[in-house]
Amino acid sequence: MLQIILLVIVILGVGGLAAAALRPNRFQVQRRATIKASPGQIAALIEDFHAWGQWSPWERIDPTMTRTYQGAERGVGAVYGWSSSGKAGTGRMEILETSASRIAIKLDFIKPFEAHNLALFTLEAKGDETEVTWTMSGPQPYIGKLMGMVFNMDKMVGGDFEKGLTDLKKISEA
Repeated sequence: MLQIILLVIVILGVGGLAAAALRPNRFQVQRRATIKASPGQIAALIEDFHAWGQWSPWERIDPTMTRTYQGAERGVGAVYGWSSSGKAGTGRMEILETSASRIAIKLDFIKPFEAHNLALFTLEAKGDETEVTWTMSGPQPYIGKLMGMVFNMDKMVGGDFEKGLTDLKKISEA
């Protein structure tokens, strides 16, 4: 009987490892919000890392987090680094592209795990409102595929995107 139980456990384990290997090689998390403000007003809050403290959901995670700003003051070439001994970890963002309709940010996580992703904000004018889409995408190595079988990245990060967009809406419409 013990041998049958062990065999079932081994088969389930191997099956789980195989299922993880079949998962996509890339991930994407995306959320949208409609904001009653111009794309330019909203872009100004996104392309200036100094303004992220007003709306970014991760700025309040660790009150002891240290921040560094390098490169351009805002827009292309602006760099924001953070370091936290808490949940925020350590990482770096750099604005690669910016316009009134699109802002692309290279997002590098260092701790608690290394990851290199792209954050993209698209802003589409619709009358006196703007549809803002916040997307994060990147490679999903095997360990990420394995973790994704237990932790749903879309649900984990998507909620933060929703909160950030809600706060961006409040500030932009004020």
